[in-house]
Amino acid sequence: MLLDKARTAYRDWKARPAGFSFAREGVRKTRQTREVVLPENTLKLLSFNIQAGIGSQKFGDYITGSWKHLVAHPRSVENIEQIAEVVSHFDVVGLQEVDGGSLRSRNMNQLVRLASLGDFAFWHQQLNRNLGRLGQFSNGFLSRLHPYEVTDHRLPGLPGRGAIVIKYGHPIQPLVVVVAHLALGEKIRNAQLAYLRRLLHDYKYVVMMGDFNCRLEHLEASPLADLGLSTVVAENLNTYPSWAPDRHIDHILLSPELTSQHTRVLEDCRLSDHLPLATEIIVPDEVIAATLEHRLPLIS
Repeated sequence: MLLDKARTAYRDWKARPAGFSFAREGVRKTRQTREVVLPENTLKLLSFNIQAGIGSQKFGDYITGSWKHLVAHPRSVENIEQIAEVVSHFDVVGLQEVDGGSLRSRNMNQLVRLASLGDFAFWHQQLNRNLGRLGQFSNGFLSRLHPYEVTDHRLPGLPGRGAIVIKYGHPIQPLVVVVAHLALGEKIRNAQLAYLRRLLHDYKYVVMMGDFNCRLEHLEASPLADLGLSTVVAENLNTYPSWAPDRHIDHILLSPELTSQHTRVLEDCRLSDHLPLATEIIVPDEVIAATLEHRLPLIS
């Protein structure tokens, strides 16, 4: 009996992917690198709630397709492969509702698969709700550049909501990217936004992206407004529901000092109940200069 338990524990440990981490209360530093990488002049960003590859196509699917949240459906792997083709055109990708390996994903870590198919040099999984074989509910991050630090944050409220904070360049003047999935309820969501405001108020260059579960006017009246972040600009940024989008609840927010271009919703990407939101930011000269000036290894 003890030998069987030991074998099972060893198998589970070996199956745990690099970059895997549990989000504890508050902050946990999970990944660091000695390499300080200079970003390119521009970075192509994508934010996408992939709905664990379930791919709902109409409101009725939430009821008739509810079984897909428990067991794999015939197109579950194919959907992830098609999502990989979409994300492969970007430099930095923030994902929500990624499954880390359970019955509904055919025991496949979807983030690892996306990183492999999309040829991303760096990936990070934040497991926020662990239901064993019934679901590994995660946020995910894919990057063609190596950040110098990644931290996980469990957001206030019931377990299940989290944020990943990624830092590029050099600590003197970093480019900070946040991937978040916020609560449905306004009270808890505002507490989460207040937490993120405290976390980010000292940084000059911040990108926040993810499924905020609220419209822009709610963000403008929330604690996050103190940071002065603004949404990327485009004519129509409605992302939900994907089959008839009438709500802008997936956001990419930027510090006033950051400039974006080529912002768009990928309207033809019907692989989730959300549509992906994309933009391109210009990396500030100050970030590049700080990185060039301090190129020695930072972290032992």
